[in-house]
Amino acid sequence: MRQATSTTEGHPVSTPSESAPAGGPGSGRLPRRLVQLYIGLAVYGASAAFMVEAGFGLEPWGVLHQGLAERTGLTIGVVSIIVGAAVLLLWIPLRQRPGLGTVSNVFVVGLAMDGTLALVPDVHSLAVRIPLLVAGVVLNGVATGLYISASFGPGPRDGLMTGLHRRTGRSVRLVRTVLEVAVVVTGFALGGTVGIGTVLYAVAIGPLAQFFLRVFAARPEPAVSAVVAPGQPEHAILPG
Repeated sequence: MRQATSTTEGHPVSTPSESAPAGGPGSGRLPRRLVQLYIGLAVYGASAAFMVEAGFGLEPWGVLHQGLAERTGLTIGVVSIIVGAAVLLLWIPLRQRPGLGTVSNVFVVGLAMDGTLALVPDVHSLAVRIPLLVAGVVLNGVATGLYISASFGPGPRDGLMTGLHRRTGRSVRLVRTVLEVAVVVTGFALGGTVGIGTVLYAVAIGPLAQFFLRVFAARPEPAVSAVVAPGQPEHAILPG
């Protein structure tokens, strides 16, 4: 099976190609992949909302979204949608091609985030906020494994990183670092929250994403032959 490089909103990984040949290991699994995609995106938005409620700091793009929400009066979910759409426009000069997962990412994550924030009451006790932070980070890893393994295309921010990597010739790690430092600094200046949650996310999301990518990778269809090709990523290019 051909492999395509995708990322976990900043962490590039190798995943099975969306355009697997007909009759191959990915054929006949479209309904499962669609369910996996949309559950993953919804859980991603919910996990981001948990981190917002915990109040210990957000992941890099979340800091920017929160800062813009503070300045504009829009909800953080709506800001996430607007930023995602704006980033997607930057794909045009980079000659990136969005997939169903790319467009869905823009809308579903933001809607799920606002929906979760509306349902979860404000918390102030550390006894609740700490577990909420941990749950947010872990669920983010689960969501990443779900939607990337569905192989419907990377998120808009991921595609921006990989597109810049191809156009500039710089390493993905360098491009990711520059972009994420820029969005964190900008978001913090606008009023976004940076803290221990931001650090925990940076340290934990790589290993978590890699683990859940293996858990949720599509298994090959049963075949008459005893030889079956593996259907999960062999490795991920993740920061150590």
